[in-house]
Amino acid sequence: MSDIAGYRPLYRQVHDIIVRKVVQGVWKPGEALPSEQALARELGVSQGTVRKVLDALTAENLLERRQGKGTFIAEHTQERALFRFFRMARPGGERLTPTRGKGVVKIRAARAAEQAKLDLTRGDRVVEIDRIRLIDGRPAIRELIILPAAHFPGIEKRSPLPNTLYSLYQTEYRINIVSAQEELSAVAATARDEADLGVAAGTPILLIDRLAVSLQDLKVEWRVSRARSDDLVYAVTLT
Repeated sequence: MSDIAGYRPLYRQVHDIIVRKVVQGVWKPGEALPSEQALARELGVSQGTVRKVLDALTAENLLERRQGKGTFIAEHTQERALFRFFRMARPGGERLTPTRGKGVVKIRAARAAEQAKLDLTRGDRVVEIDRIRLIDGRPAIRELIILPAAHFPGIEKRSPLPNTLYSLYQTEYRINIVSAQEELSAVAATARDEADLGVAAGTPILLIDRLAVSLQDLKVEWRVSRARSDDLVYAVTLT
C-alpha cells in the first residue's frame, strides 16, 4: 500500500516520506537507496517525481549520487564533516586538520540566551562542551558547544568525544546536520583566551557564531568558536 495520501503536493509528500525513513533509520548512513524505479513503485508515483525529490535531497546534502552505483545516504565521516564544516586555513588557502585538545563536558540548565537560540523553554537542560582544538599541536581554537540535552542522552558520558562531532550525532543519535548559519566577527582576546590560546589579551581574534540545523529542521547545536588570527584565516570559496 502506498504511503501517499492527503492533499499536500505530491512532491512534498514523497520528500517527507524519504526524510522520515532516514530519520527512523530505515536506511543507515552510507547505505544505498532502492532504485528510482523501485521507490516509484513502492510509493505509487512516477519515476520523474522520485528523481526530482532525490535531486533536491542531494542538493540538501542528505543524499549523494555515485556515478554508476546509485544514490546513497550521505555519511558524516570525520573527513567529510571536516571538509564541509571546518573553514580555518593558512593565508593563501592551505586547508588544515585540527586535532582534539583538552575539554570539559557537563549537563546544566539552559540559560536565557541558549533558550532563545535553540528554541528551548525554561527548565530545559543542555549539554555544554568546552574544548580546545589544536593545529600542528598548538592550541588554535576554543569552542563552546551547547546542545539540547533531550536530543543527546548520555553524550556527556562519552569520553573522549570525537574530534568531529557531526559523525557522532548522525550514527548514534540519528541527527543529520544539513545546514549551519554562521556569523563572523573580530573581537579582542580576553584573559581566558590568553591562557587557552597563547595570544596576548587585547589582540584581535576571530569569533565564529554557528547555529547548526538538523534534517528535521531542529536547531540542535549552538557553537561559538574563538580562533587565533595571527596565522589563521577563515577560508571560503565562492562560485
